[in-house]
Amino acid sequence: MIQPASPVVRMGSAAPTESSLMSKMLVAYVAVLVPFLSLDAIWLWLMGTALYKPTLGDILRTQPNLWPAAVFYGLYPIGLLVFAVWPALEEGQLSRAIVLGLLFGFFTYATYDLTNHTTLRNWTTTLTAADMVWGSVLAGVSSTFSFFIMRRVFGI
Repeated sequence: MIQPASPVVRMGSAAPTESSLMSKMLVAYVAVLVPFLSLDAIWLWLMGTALYKPTLGDILRTQPNLWPAAVFYGLYPIGLLVFAVWPALEEGQLSRAIVLGLLFGFFTYATYDLTNHTTLRNWTTTLTAADMVWGSVLAGVSSTFSFFIMRRVFGI
């Protein structure tokens, strides 16, 4: 049976103090957020006009509503930390960071894309497939990057 990961258990060799644990958590969060946000911005910039706009057309806003985007980009890295990065760090397994990140991205993006495919008339199979693959890769890469940073900075 899989046990939920706890960042407190083995994030270093000595028993962590509250401040050292908070610094590790902050570094891990930023190490997920930066590649996730950067790579997704590039993806949306490149694919916005090539994939999303032609498919979604008139249901797209002319200017994005940034508040929900800020909430999403603030919360999503926490999910990657809890479900991919910390379990991988506890086991010391890079492959676990990659696989769990890919799976987290797959299932979260599948939820969004398949719901949209079910409810929005303009949503297509191509858009669903492309976005699910992208979400999987993005989450896998971001989790892997955070894993490497935590190993490099803290020797975890």
